[in-house]
Amino acid sequence: MRAIEITAPGGPEVLVPCERPRPEPRAGELLIAVQASGVNRPDVLQRKGLYPMPPGVSDLPGLEVAGTVAGGAPEDLAAAGLSLGDAVCALLAGGGYAEYCVAPVGQCLPVPRGLTMVQAASLPETLFTVWQNVFHISHLQAGETLLVQGGSSGIGVAAIQMAKALGARVIVTAGSDEKCAACVALGADHAINYRSQDFVEETRRLTAGKGADVVLDMVAGDYIGRELACMAEDGRLALIAVQGGTRSAIDAGLLLRRRLVIAGSTLRPRSLAYKAALAQALRERVWPWLESGAIKPVVHQVFAAAKAAEAHALMESGTHIGKIVLNWT
Repeated sequence: MRAIEITAPGGPEVLVPCERPRPEPRAGELLIAVQASGVNRPDVLQRKGLYPMPPGVSDLPGLEVAGTVAGGAPEDLAAAGLSLGDAVCALLAGGGYAEYCVAPVGQCLPVPRGLTMVQAASLPETLFTVWQNVFHISHLQAGETLLVQGGSSGIGVAAIQMAKALGARVIVTAGSDEKCAACVALGADHAINYRSQDFVEETRRLTAGKGADVVLDMVAGDYIGRELACMAEDGRLALIAVQGGTRSAIDAGLLLRRRLVIAGSTLRPRSLAYKAALAQALRERVWPWLESGAIKPVVHQVFAAAKAAEAHALMESGTHIGKIVLNWT
């Protein structure tokens, strides 16, 4: 099969097309004939040598795909309610930049009605991540306010739409007026250009001093202390990445007085059972939103799979709005 491998840690140029043996599904796995692969920030980190794959996982990058079921034990197909040839999208621990991949059966979901394979490939990594952090861990409720750092990212555009579908109020930050406008067009109630505005002051102002109930943060660094300063009492901060650095200074007294919670999480090393439970929740709660049009995939650009290096260069430029996808067809 065709695949894209990382020849050595480095820049986008180390992503090179190659030929690999087709993987064989083990018990509890399905073989997927991949038509499209989503590109995500962890792929970039893996390419740089900063995000090693778990033991036993393919060294090929790629955490989400869409395609058709091409193999698997009859009992595994039956457990998932799937048949050979069915259209699915799946969350992977790795191996998605290839014409074929294997995925745990519990992490395979039917492609939502009305969506293309490219659109479906843009969903799993972001939807699993947002559901885990904003809904499962932080328990966002209808009527509460969610602050999303990086609202125009793949994670951001999913968080905006899922929170609005729930009935929450959404404030986002983004790095340009164009990106802010795109976030508002997707449903955000307010967008803050962090290059020209102080998100702490603006969040306080937009909430009449109350602050955000939940914050979704992929920056960390000095953002954490600032976020605590614009959170509501009993607020929850969900930390999912450390793009701004791993060191943070916080006011512990503020944390105590306002009963704030900071929760960090990574999804890749979690158990199959944990991810399967998230998948079931998505199927029950989020798939109806997708099929009704309440949530729409946001795909910024599609690249031929052989041009994965160009896709990574675009991601690192930070100019995209939404998801980047590789097409294998």
